[in-house]
Amino acid sequence: MNRVLLLTFVYKMSTAWLENLKSAQKTCLVQDDRKKIHFTFQDGTEMAEEYDINTGDLLGELRKWHKKGTLGGATKWEYEVGEDLMLAKPLLTEGLMESSSNPIFVRKDTKQTFQWRIRNLPYPIETYQVTVDAENRTITIRTSNKKYYKRFSIPDMDRIQAALKQDDLSIAYANNTLIVTYKKPKEVLDLEKAVQEELKKTKAMKDGDVECNPS
Repeated sequence: MNRVLLLTFVYKMSTAWLENLKSAQKTCLVQDDRKKIHFTFQDGTEMAEEYDINTGDLLGELRKWHKKGTLGGATKWEYEVGEDLMLAKPLLTEGLMESSSNPIFVRKDTKQTFQWRIRNLPYPIETYQVTVDAENRTITIRTSNKKYYKRFSIPDMDRIQAALKQDDLSIAYANNTLIVTYKKPKEVLDLEKAVQEELKKTKAMKDGDVECNPS
């Protein structure tokens, strides 16, 4: 697929995702300088996000999904951005405390980048090899000592079928934490801007929820 066709395809996918957001039932709440938005899509899938009320930025704490189970029952919330703080704490199971030294993989974005932090990795930066699989739109983290392996995708890129590039990937290491950063392409930045414009149309109340009519 040549570049023009590829960009046209990505644009169509971006438009489709934006229209999906517009048609979703939305509930809005402003609390503690955060704008909390709950989406219910036509297939029953739910998404919850939190935005900084002053900057409009998606907070690192939250984008999570709730999908119907295969038998129609309730499922747990799945975190796309941020983490479940309850699960982040060591769990006591049958008298045994879960190790607090296990690697913890968390996505925390910035305005211009996707970013993941893998805590509790005590190996020097030269130990890590982080590569892009462009064909499958995945990123793989592996260590030369074979102590850690992780393959993951970027849902934001998958939703618009955008390709990943090795040149847009970088890593850093500090305080036993590997930081993997991927530069957001223009298509994602444009989509995020359009989403923000759409969310400005939603009405929110500080003292309770209000239904936001689909645009």
